[in-house]
Amino acid sequence: MGVPISIVSFLRQADLSGWIVIAPATAWIAILVGGGLAWIWIDLGLSDERFGKLSKGITAREKNLETNPSMNETIEHESSWSGATQGSFLLAMTLGNTAFMGYPVSLALVGPQYFAWSLFYDLIGSTIAAYSVGIALASRFGSVTGSQKKPNPFVSMAKTPALWSLPIGVGMRFVPLPTVISAGMSTIAWTTVTLSLVMIGMQLSQLKTLRNVKKALTCLSIKMLLTPLVVGTGLMFFGVTGEPRMAMVLQMAMPPAFSTLVIAQAYNLDRDLTVTTLAFGVVLLLFTIPIWLWLFS
Repeated sequence: MGVPISIVSFLRQADLSGWIVIAPATAWIAILVGGGLAWIWIDLGLSDERFGKLSKGITAREKNLETNPSMNETIEHESSWSGATQGSFLLAMTLGNTAFMGYPVSLALVGPQYFAWSLFYDLIGSTIAAYSVGIALASRFGSVTGSQKKPNPFVSMAKTPALWSLPIGVGMRFVPLPTVISAGMSTIAWTTVTLSLVMIGMQLSQLKTLRNVKKALTCLSIKMLLTPLVVGTGLMFFGVTGEPRMAMVLQMAMPPAFSTLVIAQAYNLDRDLTVTTLAFGVVLLLFTIPIWLWLFS
C-alpha cells in the first residue's frame, strides 16, 4: 500500500499544468529510439559473425545443414547473439527502473512540484510498455517450457497498484483533507521512497553472476547515455526546457528495471546478460546523474 499512498500524496503537491502529456509521449519516443539503436548494434554484431564465418570458409558441418536441419539450433546457439541474448538486450532497453529508482531520484533532484512529469512518464509510458512491448519482445525471442505458464500481461497490469492510484491521486487533488491525514500520507510517501532504495540494495546483493560485461556496457551506454542525450536535446526544439525536461531526462537515464530478470526467467532469455546489466546499471547511474545535471540544468 506504500506505493499507491505515496503517489496520491505527491500528486496532491504536484503541478499538473502545462503540456504534461508530453511526458508519456517522450517515454515512448525514448523506447523507440533506444530500441532502434540497440537493433542496429545487434545487426552489426550478427553481420560481423557472418563475415567471420565467411572469411574462414564454410565448415563441413554447416554444409550438412541442408541434409540435417536440426543442426540449425546448434549453430544458432554457438552465436554470441543468440535469440535469447537479443531478447535480453532489447528488453533491457525497453524496461527502465522509472519507479523504484526514478521516483526517489526525481523527488530529490527536481522536487515534488514536478513529480507528475516523472509519474506520467512511468505509468503511461514505461509501465504500459513493460506489459506490451516487453512481453512481445520476450515472446518473440524467448521460449516457454511445457511446465511453465506464460504471464498474462493484462492481469499483471491490472495488479499494478501504481496504475489505479494515478486516477485516484488526480481526483483527490480537489478533495480537502485534514492536516493530520495529509501529514500522515506525506510521511508514508517519503518512508516508501526510502524503503524502495533499501530494497534495491537488498536485490543487488543477490546478483553474483557478472558475465557478458561487454554487451552489458554497450546496452547501458545506449540506454543511459545516448538515448537521454538525443531525446533530451530534441525536447529543446519543442520548447520543453527547465525542470520538466530534467525530470524526463532522469527517467530516460534510469538503469534497466528488476522486472527484466523476472521476464528473462519466465521466457528463458539470457539471464546472465540481464543480471549483468542490472548490476552495472545501478553503479553507472552514480556517474551519469552529474552529467545530466550539468548538461540540462
